[in-house]
Amino acid sequence: MKFLDQAKIYIKAGDGGKGCVAFRREKFIEFGGPNGGDGGNGGSVYFEAVENLNTLIDFRYQQHFKAQKGQQGMGSEMTGYKGEDLIIKVPVGTEIVAEDGETVIKDMVTAGERFLIAKGGKGGLGNTHFKSSTNQAPRYAEPGTPGEELWVWLRLKIIADVGLIGLPNAGKSTFLSAVTSARPKIASYPFTTLHPHLGVAWSNGREMVLADIPGLIEGAHEGVGLGDRFLKHVERCSVFLHLLDGTAEDVAKDYVTIRKELELYNDKLKNKPEVVALNKCDALSDDEVKEKLKALQKVCANKIFAISAVAGKDLNLCLNEVAKSVTKIKNKEPAEEKIIEVPSKPWSPLG
Repeated sequence: MKFLDQAKIYIKAGDGGKGCVAFRREKFIEFGGPNGGDGGNGGSVYFEAVENLNTLIDFRYQQHFKAQKGQQGMGSEMTGYKGEDLIIKVPVGTEIVAEDGETVIKDMVTAGERFLIAKGGKGGLGNTHFKSSTNQAPRYAEPGTPGEELWVWLRLKIIADVGLIGLPNAGKSTFLSAVTSARPKIASYPFTTLHPHLGVAWSNGREMVLADIPGLIEGAHEGVGLGDRFLKHVERCSVFLHLLDGTAEDVAKDYVTIRKELELYNDKLKNKPEVVALNKCDALSDDEVKEKLKALQKVCANKIFAISAVAGKDLNLCLNEVAKSVTKIKNKEPAEEKIIEVPSKPWSPLG
């Protein structure tokens, strides 16, 4: 399935049904009076976060979503039926953003939560409501009010336990394929990964979701390279696994470059736990590995692992350290209260 993390869609709640103008007509009843029923309310539109989706690709092929209109009122004071609500299913971690592209309307971070985005119109009153001593045969009924409509942006921010960060060709995709069953594209040229990949790894009996974030370069927060489009995916990661290319000339500079980009994009990211690993050590001699580790220690206070994703060297040690950091973060997080707003008639064209 192709990955898509941004889409713009149009949403329209159902219009309310018109009220009815009708009069009672029965034998031997000369003046039956008005008996027009009210129109039904229009259906509302809801967003629902579901766990079994991890892309917004469905919204590339369908951009318009409209809830059902309310039925107009009928004679004999019969109210029209209410339009059915529309539920749009989105992946957990989807932000609903206003058309201006900046105002966040709702952040769908909990599986099963439901959010009302557009309320259906109210049905109009039938002529029964307008009878009075001075107007005993009103020939007027209210039209239904229109349902709310708007354009919104959907932006998916991956929710993963571990975010793999580093410069292009640091070996992130190779690492992901070595410790999980994911099979991202791997090649010797920069920017091989053009969209995030997810994989599940196990360490000490704990399951962890790893996200391979496309390579960052200096100036990414300002749009250089792949730009900041994928930086948003690191925001929700609990722990960073910072991979460095051991064959690079200046690994310390590479480390500082990525850390600087993260902080310039979002100052809060500098406080996230980080595990650092020097990759491709199979291509280096023992003396070269020691020299590069010594250079890294000058700019990094964390413990640094010398690994090789291709050769499988010390991957378990690195994963165990990552698992400890993830467990520590999870134990500190307070339990979130799940609030689910359930519409009267749940229905979805997306199944």
